[in-house]
Amino acid sequence: MNTQTKAYAFGISAVLMWSTVATAFKLALQWLSPIQLVLLASVTSILLLSGVLLWQRKLPLALSYAKQRPGFFLLVGAINPFLYYLVLFKAYDLLPAQQAQSLNYTWAITLALLAVPFLKQQLRKQDLLAMALGYFGVLVIATRGDLLSMQFDSVLGVLLALFSTLLWAGYWIINTRNSGDPVASLLVAFCFSLPMVLAYCWWSDGLPSFNAKAWLGAAYVGLFEMGIAFVCWVLALKFTNNTARISNLIFISPFLSLFFISYFLNEVIEPATYLGLVLIISGLLIQQWRGKKQAV
Repeated sequence: MNTQTKAYAFGISAVLMWSTVATAFKLALQWLSPIQLVLLASVTSILLLSGVLLWQRKLPLALSYAKQRPGFFLLVGAINPFLYYLVLFKAYDLLPAQQAQSLNYTWAITLALLAVPFLKQQLRKQDLLAMALGYFGVLVIATRGDLLSMQFDSVLGVLLALFSTLLWAGYWIINTRNSGDPVASLLVAFCFSLPMVLAYCWWSDGLPSFNAKAWLGAAYVGLFEMGIAFVCWVLALKFTNNTARISNLIFISPFLSLFFISYFLNEVIEPATYLGLVLIISGLLIQQWRGKKQAV
């Protein structure tokens, strides 16, 4: 395969894996509390990332990062995986999977908002249009299309799903200060986060007892949401000669995810979910397309 074909292969693989995780979250949360799922998935991801770096002979690189910038990775690890996944899994615990996963896709819009004060970037007209479309889509999904009634399945669940986008956008803004190897950096952040996750899990819900279905679900989340998909995405961006084409593959994921949610969770996908998701994705495409046009 040439390098661009490899890029597409890795990119599509990542998108397919990400498309399954909303279903995996919901299934695993039948047996585990949100923090217990974070703990087991984090351990799985640490083992996987360590194996990847060992195979690449880059494990000493992760050790050097931990020694050079412990404060930075402590902050990053506190956000991801600890706070981000704790909040996200709690949102999935309270909401139908179709709502939680759709709301989570507004993180790129949140990123544009946070980039104004923290990265000193200007908020453009197309960003404002993207936000209007995106958050109107959120309202459509959260109310199941009944905007006048303003009735939500869970107000707390909706707020947590939106707060998770704030955490995820903040994580990426902080990572603009990190020029290190992305896989090694992720491993260090997860290792620094593990004591926090373990302590909070023991204090709040207690350590998870062994349950084969629960542990397999958590392992799936750790492998595919936190680990292999991330590595595939990094490789896709490394091999591609057109980052925009690879980045656009991500827009396939939410619609494919709805198929898995419907098939495996037996959720009836509401028409409002499709409409709201189209509004959110349209906003993201406008934000991306207009930005590229201006940059030319």
